[in-house]
Amino acid sequence: MEDHTDELAGAMTALREQSDVVDAWGTHLADVLWEGGRLLAAGNGGSAAEAQHLTAELVGRFLAERRPLSAIALSAETSSLTAIVNDYGAEEMFARQVEAHGRPGDVLVLLSTSGKSPNVLRAAERARDAGVTVWGLTGAGPNPLTRLCHDAIVVPAPSTAAVQTGHLVAVHGVCAAVDARVAVLADRSRPALRTAGKTRRTA
Repeated sequence: MEDHTDELAGAMTALREQSDVVDAWGTHLADVLWEGGRLLAAGNGGSAAEAQHLTAELVGRFLAERRPLSAIALSAETSSLTAIVNDYGAEEMFARQVEAHGRPGDVLVLLSTSGKSPNVLRAAERARDAGVTVWGLTGAGPNPLTRLCHDAIVVPAPSTAAVQTGHLVAVHGVCAAVDARVAVLADRSRPALRTAGKTRRTA
């Protein structure tokens, strides 16, 4: 435990230095989702679980009560995954789903502790071809994934476990920033809704 907490201390320091990126991601993501866009997320192993954690916080809620936001964890689509791997190979397991679901302006978050997973890299390439914004959560960089992403948060911790814990903290930070921005957007939309309601009653 002592070794692990020491590793986490370094990971948290690295994350604090990137807090402006976390806030920017949350603000941008909220704007995209509020306007009907979609988040796609993917990773392998523990990173797959964290991708699903991110989408669950958005479709459900993080802290504040708000409307559900569109988010899909590609690693959780088991029937699609097995069919794609069977027919096209493992490197296509996320990329083909990105091609199916991604639209220009949507966001793809890819999680990889190494930044080298072939299926994640292929998904980044396919997303860029589709006009989807690509963000990466990785271990130490630069690495192949950071080079393919429009933006990345790197956690240069010495173990996979510490990197994944750092990614989870980053996920929570992004969700908190989404909630804060959505609250602003919801407040802005209420006067317009009230005005529309009065107009309908007058008519």
